[in-house]
Amino acid sequence: MLADLRHRIERLEHGRRSRAVLPFGLAPIDRRLPGEGLALGALHELIEAGPGSEFAGAATLFVAGVVARLKGPVLWCLNRRDLFAPGFMNAGLHPDRVIYAETFRERDVLAVMEEGLREKGLAAVVGEVTRLGLTASRRLQLAAEASNVPAFVLRRWWTVAEKELASLPSAAVTRWRISPHPSLALPTPGLGRVCWHVELLRCRGGEPHSWILEACNEKGRLALPSDLADRPDQTPVRRAATR
Repeated sequence: MLADLRHRIERLEHGRRSRAVLPFGLAPIDRRLPGEGLALGALHELIEAGPGSEFAGAATLFVAGVVARLKGPVLWCLNRRDLFAPGFMNAGLHPDRVIYAETFRERDVLAVMEEGLREKGLAAVVGEVTRLGLTASRRLQLAAEASNVPAFVLRRWWTVAEKELASLPSAAVTRWRISPHPSLALPTPGLGRVCWHVELLRCRGGEPHSWILEACNEKGRLALPSDLADRPDQTPVRRAATR
């Protein structure tokens, strides 16, 4: 019965209009994603783990690298003045492409995101929030599907209580966790490319997985570290499937 139900759901999904994707350009990641890329008309959620995770520096650059490879302006919604826009250049996103929408209250960020998703001329919509309920995330998902503009939600927090809220489920198509990882040791300290532990915690139509990757370069591209490039695909994160 379960197999039959999955088959019927899959047929319904295929019956919908074709959804464009943005490949990462790395086979170990793309082959784990439905359509072999990140769905464009969809909502994606990101959190950060590790030291300084409340600042979400790695997760921010991860998103910047993704949207840098899209054409058009990017709407970035936030309510804290801690975003260092020139740093986007390290991930290939020119600050002049970004439209900044600063609100006084966090709940207004979601409203601005939804309004922005109705504009088909945007490359992507990004929002920084702590709380993202099922109702609000469904609205963002439907708006993204209608305009075919991808939406990215960065879950931010400053207290332990807020961190717990950021772990609650949402209607996002994918959920990612980005963590700093030690770089490949080089003879000269300080010259190694930054590395991340990238985890796909949840993927609609796919399975959780994790990778050790070099951070986005000036063209927004991730890469496999040289000492891992020739190894078999990395171990899936099965424990994350319950999230």
